Amino acid sequence: MVLLGLVAGGLVAVAGDQPAADASGRAARAAAGGFVTYDAHLPLVTALGLVVLACWGVVLVTRGRVRRAVAALGVLASGGALVAVVMAWSAVPDQLRADLAEVGVTDAGIGHTLWYFAAGIGTLLSVGVTVLAVAWVPDWPEMGTRYDAPGTAASSTPPAREPEEQTSLDLWKALDEGRDPTA
Repeated sequence: MVLLGLVAGGLVAVAGDQPAADASGRAARAAAGGFVTYDAHLPLVTALGLVVLACWGVVLVTRGRVRRAVAALGVLASGGALVAVVMAWSAVPDQLRADLAEVGVTDAGIGHTLWYFAAGIGTLLSVGVTVLAVAWVPDWPEMGTRYDAPGTAASSTPPAREPEEQTSLDLWKALDEGRDPTA
């Protein structure tokens, strides 16, 4: 599930950074010649795809309610990316057409690229996987408390003896448990 989520988020991030629309014929020559500054990318989709990737990374290292909340954030980011892709269906070609009209190209043949459709498929997949993650995340295995930061309430009990009275084995065990044996 996590691997599928990472693939979907990566696809969204990469596809959003590629041109979503292109021109053909005389319009393509004008665009390639640098007369048009609009590049037809989907920066919001890329940004939200990166948020989804970050959410998957956090889901792997958290537990409990925080894990579920981060998975829900991934749903929101995926849904936002899906809305941005849908809104770009007409907005991106229209903006490219308007920029081409400014340089005198009015008969532009403009269409969506495969990257646009890849972004759409990636966002749909990402929404589905993150929704399933919110539902299933309580049943997933969690990292043990061994990986928690030192100094938590359970491991901050003071040593029973002074450091000088402890054996080196006791000192090493205290360090392994995240305690400072000299405190």
